Amino acid sequence: MVSDTKISIKNLYKIFGNNPEAQVEKVVSGLGKPELLEKHGHVLGLNNVNLDIPAKSLQVIMGLSGSGKSTLIRHINRLIEPTAGEMIIDGENVLAMSKDRLQDFRRHSASMVFQKFGLMPHRTVAENAAYGLTIQGIDEGEAQKRSQRWIDRVGLSGFEKHYPAQLSGGMQQRVGLARALTTDAEILLMDEAFSALDPLIRNDMQDVLLDLQEELHKTIVFITHDLDEALKIGDNIAILRDGLMVQEGSAQEIILNPADDYVTDFIQDINRTRVLEIGSVMSDKKSTKGPKLDHKTVIEEALPVLSAEHAEHAIVTKDGKAVGTASLDAMIQAIARPKNQKSDKQYK
Repeated sequence: MVSDTKISIKNLYKIFGNNPEAQVEKVVSGLGKPELLEKHGHVLGLNNVNLDIPAKSLQVIMGLSGSGKSTLIRHINRLIEPTAGEMIIDGENVLAMSKDRLQDFRRHSASMVFQKFGLMPHRTVAENAAYGLTIQGIDEGEAQKRSQRWIDRVGLSGFEKHYPAQLSGGMQQRVGLARALTTDAEILLMDEAFSALDPLIRNDMQDVLLDLQEELHKTIVFITHDLDEALKIGDNIAILRDGLMVQEGSAQEIILNPADDYVTDFIQDINRTRVLEIGSVMSDKKSTKGPKLDHKTVIEEALPVLSAEHAEHAIVTKDGKAVGTASLDAMIQAIARPKNQKSDKQYK
């Protein structure tokens, strides 16, 4: 049986310092990030991270500054070497790749989109978009022809001869996205790709990404510190703190069952009615009374329907078939804000 796992991260540790290998056992024994720095002068970047990312999914990795999220994504294409652990992609350990094999992997299998765009200022939009093909040795004319599709697809038709300095931030990030897509890599790594953009442009780029994903079905690893962004785009979300993965699951699972105070703080201020779906609060109980609503219907949209029909339950459907019942009480309980248990803790 072939696994649908595209990326498998196993027991991954990253420690920064003069002698990181000697510190792994201390971390395994329970030494945390502050103690490791104070007592041994080393910085704990990642602490025994384990994560399986399904093929064709959009995996979000989030956390506050210093949580290890950018360090983690850079292990996937080995821009950072681990202290211990494995990075398995399509059954092959990236960390065991030869120099030539790793170069081939970076050129053909994994493209990256950076926060600061990473465009070459002396190259035009067309030349930047085609760069990934150029370094693969593709003929310049063919590279330009193939990259034009993605320039058009991200909405930059007519700007091919412009230079990055002539573009807005949002347009520059579109060039970066087009460049990543042009190589047709199966894996797309996006490190805080939209965080430098203003809110309206950021929202627009999120929509562009979701539209592209619906069409292309890439395996996308997306780094962010913004929960609203994570909830909007992620099929699955992993939350890091001090290099440790404190929770991993769907948006619905994380909102309904936060693992600890740190996660609770993250979700404290979100509008739960716009995020929680009735499928996440339904029971298996079947009912013949009440309006029929798809399991993906968010509570904000479900409540007015129940009110209009004076109903206390909704029949939850999936692919047109009844799969359960979501009660008005369950919806109300689900959207109640979780009690914030944090008192004097400060997360940096």
